[in-house]
Amino acid sequence: MRDATVHPSGARMRWVELPGTDPAVVYVHGLGAMSAPYYAATAAHPLLGGRRSLLVDLLGFGISDRPADFSYTLEAHADTLATALRQAGASGVSLIAHSMGGAVAIVLAARHPGIAERLILVDANLDPYPPTPVRPGGSGIASHTEDDFVDHGWREVRDRVGPHWWSTMRLADRRALHRSAVSLAEGTDPTMRELLMALPIPRAYLYPEGEPPASAGDLAAAGVGLLEIPDAGHNVMLDNPEAFAHAIAGLLP
Repeated sequence: MRDATVHPSGARMRWVELPGTDPAVVYVHGLGAMSAPYYAATAAHPLLGGRRSLLVDLLGFGISDRPADFSYTLEAHADTLATALRQAGASGVSLIAHSMGGAVAIVLAARHPGIAERLILVDANLDPYPPTPVRPGGSGIASHTEDDFVDHGWREVRDRVGPHWWSTMRLADRRALHRSAVSLAEGTDPTMRELLMALPIPRAYLYPEGEPPASAGDLAAAGVGLLEIPDAGHNVMLDNPEAFAHAIAGLLP
């Protein structure tokens, strides 16, 4: 396990690193998740072996620290991830990022040119959305006030998301989880979609079979490669790991 101090409080971001050749491949998890459980099989796949791989947990999640005085916005996540990658000596990386992590990766690429050589987004959030208590995950979390979620709303979310997602979500700091979900619902200005379409680096978007991203034609016209992964839901890398690894291998240099 490696770490880097990324916040004035001394908070550390941590990651599991597999040795190999640079440029590195950096894996970023989604809301309430962790990178190692989601990506270990991919990083160790024979098609992807031999590459330096960093399976990073964002602040507030997994094995990373949980500073109370951190905003947990998409921009703050992106900036601290950029700080960690610089300290790790990782530049020109390929960022593979799922769900909320994809939004963070887009913001990082826009705010910190040179760190990411390419983006591979996995069913990532591209647009803001209204919080609603009837949907699972981020929207359900963001429908609560922060104190309400921390005090008791988390139980409702736990019951809604189910045991698989909750297995990692339960390890996240509750205020970090809520602030991240609220920022994800609010999106960025310009939006993540607009930032993605304007980036001058190779970009790809992987999505579950039959569920292309909204306005897919506009993304394709902007040069974003669209790849459908069969027999998979939102957690593409877990639902069809073999197809996911083949897709990733075909996108990396």
